[in-house]
Amino acid sequence: MCCIGHGSFGIIKKAIWCNYFGVFGIGHDLAWQLMPIVGTIDIMMGIIILVYPTRAALGWLVIWGLITALLRPLSGEPFAEFIERVGNFGAPLALLLLSGGIGNNIKRMFAPVTVLENPNPKIVSSVIMVLRIVVFLLFLGHGWLNLIEKKSFVDQYISLGFTNPGTTAQMIGIFEIIGAFFVLIRPLKSIVLTLLIWKITSELFYPHYEIFEWIERGGSYGSILALWFALDANWEYGKNFRFLKLQGRTNSERVRANHFLSNKNQCNQ
Repeated sequence: MCCIGHGSFGIIKKAIWCNYFGVFGIGHDLAWQLMPIVGTIDIMMGIIILVYPTRAALGWLVIWGLITALLRPLSGEPFAEFIERVGNFGAPLALLLLSGGIGNNIKRMFAPVTVLENPNPKIVSSVIMVLRIVVFLLFLGHGWLNLIEKKSFVDQYISLGFTNPGTTAQMIGIFEIIGAFFVLIRPLKSIVLTLLIWKITSELFYPHYEIFEWIERGGSYGSILALWFALDANWEYGKNFRFLKLQGRTNSERVRANHFLSNKNQCNQ
């Protein structure tokens, strides 16, 4: 979704992209010519991830997502624009970790990604921590942009009929930042689900490019949804390893169980 939405902006030649090409010293005329090319590549990468996902493609999306997000503050926009888009590269990073990493040989990098059936508890804990940080940052960034009353947000609230859009932006910003810290400190499933519904719904009301803006935030929705599922997986692993521990299986299993439970308790503190 993220690649399709982002690529669509290149195809339709979103004017603000000229600023991002400008970071590399590319003028407006050449930028207009390059936009459809970059957009087409984005869309192709999105289709590849959907049809034939590889570690190489995921690695590319992590790097590309990081670069395109950094172009926001590098072109003069608030730093919040960068962290609000952390889902663009955080989601593929989490999937890459869950699949066992980028790989150490060319063949593995270009082989189809298969998520580990019984991942090491350390991998599960790492993925959950990455997702918590990603969701924390994307809500922190979005809340920050509300607090500084980003113009497109204010226009959105005006179009929805709010008589005091500035105050509305401030209140929403406070709500999102509080939610962000809840996810970082104590990610309860009910809170994560509430934030997921809020994110999916609130992104529907952009005054311009509505459907493309909503689709481009796919990395954000995916990260929140993945965290919601991962919290269940974390509980199941904890339950299963407690059973192994109580049953007194092999020494290696007991060590593995104790290690996982120790990591899980640290995450839940």
